[in-house]
Amino acid sequence: MPERTVQRPFPARPDQGGLSRTYALRRVVEAHMAWLAQRPDGVRADFSGATLSDASLEGVNLSRAIFRTTSLLEAVLIGADLTGAVIENSDLRQASLSRADLAGASLANSDCSLCLLEGANLSEASLQHISFRRSNLGAARLLEARIQDCDFRGAVLRDAGLNHAEVFDTSFGDANLEGAVLYHARMQLCRFVGAAATDANFGSARLQNCDFRGASLSGSKFFRADLSQSSLGRSVMAGCDLREAKLSGVDLNRTNLMSAQFDEAVLFAADLRGANLRGARGMSSLQLSQARTDSDTTLPNGSRGPYLRGSGAEKPG
Repeated sequence: MPERTVQRPFPARPDQGGLSRTYALRRVVEAHMAWLAQRPDGVRADFSGATLSDASLEGVNLSRAIFRTTSLLEAVLIGADLTGAVIENSDLRQASLSRADLAGASLANSDCSLCLLEGANLSEASLQHISFRRSNLGAARLLEARIQDCDFRGAVLRDAGLNHAEVFDTSFGDANLEGAVLYHARMQLCRFVGAAATDANFGSARLQNCDFRGASLSGSKFFRADLSQSSLGRSVMAGCDLREAKLSGVDLNRTNLMSAQFDEAVLFAADLRGANLRGARGMSSLQLSQARTDSDTTLPNGSRGPYLRGSGAEKPG
């Protein structure tokens, strides 16, 4: 039996009456619930081309529903079940999706700017060409999410979880990632310019060809992270955990690395010119010899560079 869907099941224009739209929405949700329960009278909800601006759908179950070219401007979907939903070419600006469950959902070519997504679950979701500019994703879960060409500029991702996420060509410029967990995340060609990511956890993450210039990263953990060919110039990394990190060819020019930990980190061809390494721990003579230092480098013992092998300047003062 072919799958039944219902398209544009209520008035698409806002001037056609709020009561009729509310009643139609209720009927669509009921039919969708029946479809999820595999009842013969069930119909999968398909809101393609519909206008749901300002609609109140708080807590509803729209798992696997379809939203294509749908207007959800300022819609209220707090705590809604949108697991496995298909959302494409849609407008979700200023929508309220706090605590919504979008696990496994597919979002593409949509605008989620200024959205409220605090505590939302986007685990294993597929996010392509989505704008989350200035959205609030505080404590949101994006575990194992696949993120490509998305825009998180100015967004709040404080305490968010991106463990094992795969992120490609995405901007986090000026975003707030304080306390975020990106353990084992795989990120390539991502931009964190000017981001605030103090006390974030990038442990064992692969952050290749990423741009962290001017970012605030104090106290963040990069234990065993691979930052090869990335740029962290002029960033603040005081007290960072860089033990066993791969920093080959990394730009650390004029970076604040005071009291950072470097035990067994790979620093071959790393650019430490003008960097502040005062109080840095775990650095060996070999590590500093392989890196690039100059007269503007402040070495771990507080003296000026360039580093001279056998000088003992690798030991914190």
